[in-house]
Amino acid sequence: MAKKRKWMPVFFFTISMMLLILAGCNSSKKESRSSNQINYGSTKDIRDINPHLYNGEMAAQNMVFEGLTKNEEGKVKPALAKSWAISDDGKEYTFSLQTNVKFTDGTAFNADAVKQNFDAVLANKERHAWLDMVNEIESTQVVDDETFKLTLKHPYYPTLIELGLTRPFRFISPKSFIEGGSKTGVSSYVGTGPYKLETHKDNQYAHFVVNEDYWGEKPKVSEVDWKVIPDSQALLLALKKGEIDLIYGADGDQLNMDAYNAMKADKAAFTAVSSQPVASRAILLNSKRENLSSLKVREALTYAVNKENIIKGVLNNSEDKADTLLPKTAPYCDIELKSYNHNVEKANQLLDEAGWKVGENGIRMKDDKPLALTFSYNSQNAQEGTIAQSIQADLKEVGVDLAIISEEKQNFLDRQKDGEFDLQYSLSWGTPYDPQSYLSSWRIPAHGDYQAQLGLDKKAWLDDKITQVMIEPDEKQRQTDYSEILTYINDQCIYIPISYSKTKAIGKANLKNITFNDSQYEIPFEKMFFE
Repeated sequence: MAKKRKWMPVFFFTISMMLLILAGCNSSKKESRSSNQINYGSTKDIRDINPHLYNGEMAAQNMVFEGLTKNEEGKVKPALAKSWAISDDGKEYTFSLQTNVKFTDGTAFNADAVKQNFDAVLANKERHAWLDMVNEIESTQVVDDETFKLTLKHPYYPTLIELGLTRPFRFISPKSFIEGGSKTGVSSYVGTGPYKLETHKDNQYAHFVVNEDYWGEKPKVSEVDWKVIPDSQALLLALKKGEIDLIYGADGDQLNMDAYNAMKADKAAFTAVSSQPVASRAILLNSKRENLSSLKVREALTYAVNKENIIKGVLNNSEDKADTLLPKTAPYCDIELKSYNHNVEKANQLLDEAGWKVGENGIRMKDDKPLALTFSYNSQNAQEGTIAQSIQADLKEVGVDLAIISEEKQNFLDRQKDGEFDLQYSLSWGTPYDPQSYLSSWRIPAHGDYQAQLGLDKKAWLDDKITQVMIEPDEKQRQTDYSEILTYINDQCIYIPISYSKTKAIGKANLKNITFNDSQYEIPFEKMFFE
């Protein structure tokens, strides 16, 4: 036994040295990987990233596909079009294209490729009806290899902004088209962007590599590995363990504020950043539903919700209170609108006036029916559930029985599309979509906004007014039109504004230049680097 003890220290010393050597090898390997590859964690798979459709993650689409313009720092800037000229009547846009650009399959990017892509989008016009520009295109024309002309039916003021959106006007190699188009899918995801998709395994990962022939400034990091981790807590654990380098998101399905603030405090290990306000959090009130058809009831609910409690208790004071649906910093939104600050007494008064009287159990009754409502939310987003619980408590205080329905995302979306909801969580699209593209979508039946507005007396007027403002050439009249639209929707209490949301990101401390694009749906991987 004594003899065995004599060699045991030598054995463990040898094993320890071997482990240190192996750890050093792994560390070197990790360091080498870190300088060339970002491991990005997401609760969502990239899915189908054909930018002419809406089935894939926009952050992934933005890595691979580019448009004629891009929205950056609040301005429209050149992208695949290096310049453009607009006719005096505002209907013709002539684009001078970048030269010596190729798709990653070697196909030349030229005016013919631009026309083929525009025509592919137009062949699926009904799917893109939310974007009025699709309805405004009169013709597409190849002037020469480096010049493309777009002719519109009317002068459409958001043209250059919407050409820079992540979809649908991004360019795919025509060789990827199926039967000359893209509406039934594409055979491959081939673009001109800074990255190209190398491999993808459904609901597991996607691997992107740098486009070595990229025409613009090449990314500093040559690979991005998109790892799918459906559970948000597991996502945070993966970041803490060093299995991923970055989490990025605008809402609670990626990050919760408690974790964000805790990791933000650990500056030696993590970098936590947030954008300027980009979009609006609100609660939709469905005017078509029986118990919400009365303006007085909707107004009462707006007064009853304690926004300050949500911002402090759920959002950890990370966002500013929203008094109106869209912030005054958004174009055409700097107008005076009525604010509905938390006022329980006013809420009770309005419900009394609407004929809803408090019963013995504290729930308001009318014609022997209780004032019962439902709040449905996407179960993948824990933050939405917590907000729903806060609102449930607020409404109970004024005698409203609110049931919360947590359901899978597709069921939630189906309910939104069919209008089978009383209250639903809503997020505006943010810059550069607000207000024009966001309001434009209000006219599409598949959107919750449209369904919630159906009970309004002036719904037809509202839709017509939105159509009109998109093609209004006079700036002053356009401002007047927006003021009328936003005043009406504000006074009808279809939305309970909560806060102005920010995009947030947490990365390993050595991942530098974690920044934000104008769009909350894009991630500028190409600007990041390791130190």
